[in-house]
Amino acid sequence: MNPLNSPVEVGMRTLVLLARSHPHPLDLSWLVVLDHAMLHSSQFDGGPPSLHPRLPAQPGELGMKRQMVQEGLEVLLRAGLATVEATGDGLVYQVTQRGSGFVGILEAPYVSELRQRAQWAVEQFASTTDAVAATRDITTRWHDEFTAGLQHLGVGHG
Repeated sequence: MNPLNSPVEVGMRTLVLLARSHPHPLDLSWLVVLDHAMLHSSQFDGGPPSLHPRLPAQPGELGMKRQMVQEGLEVLLRAGLATVEATGDGLVYQVTQRGSGFVGILEAPYVSELRQRAQWAVEQFASTTDAVAATRDITTRWHDEFTAGLQHLGVGHG
């Protein structure tokens, strides 16, 4: 079993995000945006160093991340570390008291870094109310960087 991006690992990242956003619940779209921001924080203005390296296939990551976060949430729900509630806007997730306590006892250096980046990501997007717009901003940034890279290489001038 590959521990990287497994449902358990993504679930732990999601749990850290839910704990940092408490008492505000998050929907799946926000969890995807915040997970991306937490892992790739250096790509945002004023962001701390990223926890994961920048990869060439990163633009495709957001599409796959949604399914991975959903699987991570299922692990959290089964373990009683998070709850789900149906609202007028859809399903939202929140950390439980048990989940908050669980995050608090984790001592691995990676988890400490996750906590710091999660706090930064939640604060970074606190004033943003639209997860779709936040996702669009991320993909626009990738597009602009890709286009600039092509222009630097002299591709596209014809």
